[in-house]
Amino acid sequence: MSWGTELWDQFDSLDKHTQWGIDFLERYAKFVKERIEIEQNYAKQLRNLVKKYCPKRSSKDEEPRFTSCIAFFNILNELNDYAGQREVVAEEMAHRVYGELMRYAHDLKTERKMHLQEGRKAQQYLDMCWKQMDNSKKKFERECREAEKAQQSYERLDNDTNATKADVEKAKQQLNLRTHMADENKNEYAAQLQNFNGEQHKHFYVVIPQIYKQLQEMDERRTIKLSECYRGFADSERKVIPIISKCLEGMILAAKSVDERRDSQMVVDSFKSGFEPPGDFPFEDYSQHIYRTISDGTISASKQESGKVDAKTTVGKAKGKLWLFGKKPKPQSPPLTPTSLFTSSTPNGSQFLTFSIEPVHYCMNEIKTGKPRIPSFRSLKRGGPALEDFSHLPPEQRRKKLQQRIDELNRELQKESDQKEALNKMKDVYEKNPQMGDPGSLQPKLAETMNNIDRLRMEIHKNEAWLSEVEGKTGGRGDRRHSSDINHLVTQGRESPEGSYTDDANQEVRGPPQQHGHHSEFDDEFEDDDPLPAIGHCKAIYPFDGHNEGTLAMKEGEVLYIIEEDKGDGWTRARRQNGEEGYVPTSYIDVTLEKNSKGAVTYI
Repeated sequence: MSWGTELWDQFDSLDKHTQWGIDFLERYAKFVKERIEIEQNYAKQLRNLVKKYCPKRSSKDEEPRFTSCIAFFNILNELNDYAGQREVVAEEMAHRVYGELMRYAHDLKTERKMHLQEGRKAQQYLDMCWKQMDNSKKKFERECREAEKAQQSYERLDNDTNATKADVEKAKQQLNLRTHMADENKNEYAAQLQNFNGEQHKHFYVVIPQIYKQLQEMDERRTIKLSECYRGFADSERKVIPIISKCLEGMILAAKSVDERRDSQMVVDSFKSGFEPPGDFPFEDYSQHIYRTISDGTISASKQESGKVDAKTTVGKAKGKLWLFGKKPKPQSPPLTPTSLFTSSTPNGSQFLTFSIEPVHYCMNEIKTGKPRIPSFRSLKRGGPALEDFSHLPPEQRRKKLQQRIDELNRELQKESDQKEALNKMKDVYEKNPQMGDPGSLQPKLAETMNNIDRLRMEIHKNEAWLSEVEGKTGGRGDRRHSSDINHLVTQGRESPEGSYTDDANQEVRGPPQQHGHHSEFDDEFEDDDPLPAIGHCKAIYPFDGHNEGTLAMKEGEVLYIIEEDKGDGWTRARRQNGEEGYVPTSYIDVTLEKNSKGAVTYI
């Protein structure tokens, strides 16, 4: 099948068809261009979407911690990679498909124009041959008519008797001339006709088939190029499918990484205060004043017995508390406890519970003027003044903050140590090879690095002391806690020097009015009492000189008895086996308390 033999007479049709093919090629190129713009806009919109929902990362506190948030941010990262693959698709289409199509369309137009010009030239040459042949034919026809007329004129004069011989000879010469001219035109016409037939045969069997064959090959190459572009269009998409599949698999893995239990634990770790729940409120029996009308002796007996119980309680507290450097605080009245209750007997032998006058009076005052004893955590809300030791935070949060700071300081210390080691090596190189540099020029930098190392070590030591204090309190809170039936009236907010918690830093829990004579009565017994029992033991982590009065010197690794815990001031009272007592820094020792030890001084 060839256009030259099958379509020898369809030059105009082939002209239109080849022009349609180029137009279709350019139309497909326009389609690819619009698809590229769609891919680019899609990738741009995806990147803007990812940027809109990605965290700003302005501070470490805003970093995602929950597994659901981390999974979402991983999905955003995968989506950002997916957008990058859409950009790759657009670039591949622009380079491999659209650019190639535009170059090929330009070359195709040039080639088509050249082939059509050759076809038109061949057609024009054939038309010129035909015109020459037609002109010779017409001239031959005209000469034949003229010769026929000359013959008729000669025959008429030859038959006319009146015609002269000269007229006959003249007519005969004219006939011969016309006949000769007709013969010449006949020969010329025959030659032109033979030439035209040869050119026409060459035109339709050689020139035109060759031109049409070139046009056919050009159109077939156009079709092949379209097929290649179709394949390249699909390959541009197919090449990124493995990477896109990895992006989608990453999204699936991110979805599978969500752990609701871990998120719940993070909520606990983030907001856990470390405080113990409040204890139960006691039953406050306000009907005891009824019994006072029954027996006046009961009230007096209650006063006496209450006084005895309070004295014992005072003695017990005096034995349980020894103060730093021997300074004894003013005696504080104990809070209302079940010890204020006792049993009284009536003359007829029956027994009933009574209150002393002071506890009853105290309870009535508490009803009128006392604040609610429900624990308040308003002081722990964010926005308060941030202290260096994070003492404004709850124990658990304070421990986490201190641990984070210690980790950061350790990383900085490691950097400074590495820098110091590098400077020392450089100094050694300079000392061995003076031409490389002056060793003295590194001395200021070494001094600065050493100062930084000392400063960081001091900061780490200070923060570790605070951390040990917090861990000691949170770890032994269950052992140091009083019975909930006794201390449920104590408000939980700030730890006072007495070990109780109050909402106001300047206020302490006040008990019912007591006679201070009981305290002064047992001062001598407090000072001359037997040594306090050991409530645990400790091991010295660091050596301590103990130059100050009331402190106890110790060596690293030395084991001491604990006779009084740290009350929040950073000091623990300890005793050696030889009986020597004193205070040591809590952060310098590793404390081990004995559970249920008698005589232990505990604080909430």
